[in-house]
Amino acid sequence: MGARRRAARHGSDRRGAGLLRPARLRPADVVRLGGTGLRTRPLRVFLSALGIAIGVAAMIAVVGISGSGQAEVDRRLDALGTNLLRVSPGETLAGGEAELPPESVAMIRRVPPVRQVAATGATGAHVYRNERVSPGRTGSLHVLAAGSDLLPAVGGHLRRGRWLDSTTEKHPAVVLGSTAAQRLDVYTPGTRVWIGGRWFSLIGVLDPVPLAPELDSAALVGRPVARTYLRFDGHPSTVYVRAEDSQVASVRAVLAATASPEKPGEVKVSRPSDALAAREATESALTGLLLGLGGVALLVGGVGVGNTMVISVLERRGEIGLRRALGATRGQIRTQFVTESLLLSLIGGLGGTVLGTLITAGYAVSRDWPTVVPAWASAAGIGSTLVIGAIAGLYPAVRASRLAPTEALAGT
Repeated sequence: MGARRRAARHGSDRRGAGLLRPARLRPADVVRLGGTGLRTRPLRVFLSALGIAIGVAAMIAVVGISGSGQAEVDRRLDALGTNLLRVSPGETLAGGEAELPPESVAMIRRVPPVRQVAATGATGAHVYRNERVSPGRTGSLHVLAAGSDLLPAVGGHLRRGRWLDSTTEKHPAVVLGSTAAQRLDVYTPGTRVWIGGRWFSLIGVLDPVPLAPELDSAALVGRPVARTYLRFDGHPSTVYVRAEDSQVASVRAVLAATASPEKPGEVKVSRPSDALAAREATESALTGLLLGLGGVALLVGGVGVGNTMVISVLERRGEIGLRRALGATRGQIRTQFVTESLLLSLIGGLGGTVLGTLITAGYAVSRDWPTVVPAWASAAGIGSTLVIGAIAGLYPAVRASRLAPTEALAGT
């Protein structure tokens, strides 16, 4: 009895040893199988990968252009210096607009670490192309009284013509900021413009002033002529202060009390970098919106990948049935189609990364900016495409693995 049991068990072991076991696929085999499905349908693969590429390119271009613009701003700030402080009137306790004393500029100049001081004063006048323009159509342009010391203090440069000096500031002469000249369509020195009910002669046009952008939309006249013709009262509206680099913080701390000893609480002191930080925050909000649109485009590309994989499963039922009949497991079928989806998404991600980088470089070169494409943006673009590819390919892969060999072969 025991001998028969041992013989039966020995025969069972021999039969079990003769059963076929599915071969394990190596990583190279998995990649080769996934690539086969892509090579047989090149046009469909191209169109699906293009949807992914557009989304990734949009994301990288938005981040790259924003980063390039910020790098250009930083470069200009480094060239111009960040030791410029701006003093301006704040609000009175009653909520009205305060005024800086006329002697504030002279008092600030006495502070030892201060190297340069210059001021502008609002005149209340506006500049027009000619006397026939309606007074209400100011174009948001204003007229400021200024002196010969203003341009060096703010790091400004002339695009053409000359700046105010001891001779021109006593006569009806005007220098236009870059935006003002563009809106008035006046660039040639010697052209006349209408200010405060009389003609002024244009003597110069400024380049954009990054550290004092309010000057871009202004018409600048000398203080003596502003008092004579434009009723300038002598109160400065903005005082620009250049201090020693190592003493900027200490100078900033005493400027309010120095400019207006009686009412220091009604004085505002800021740095150009503060305004640039606020502008950067606004641009960051816009960048977030554009990144959201790029994400939507990426999601649409993922839907296209999923659609391609579903159609691929339906078209390749015979192939799936044959592989199952030859011993392929459900896990191997799932791995094959998920790999195919990942390869398709990777192609789109790499193409989108290259396209986004080229767009950023082209735009930066056209604006004479440094080209900046953060590494994290490229990594995030490719990583997101792989995640989307895995999700998009999961359902078609599971569906393919559930096809029985007889059912798949019968449908061909």
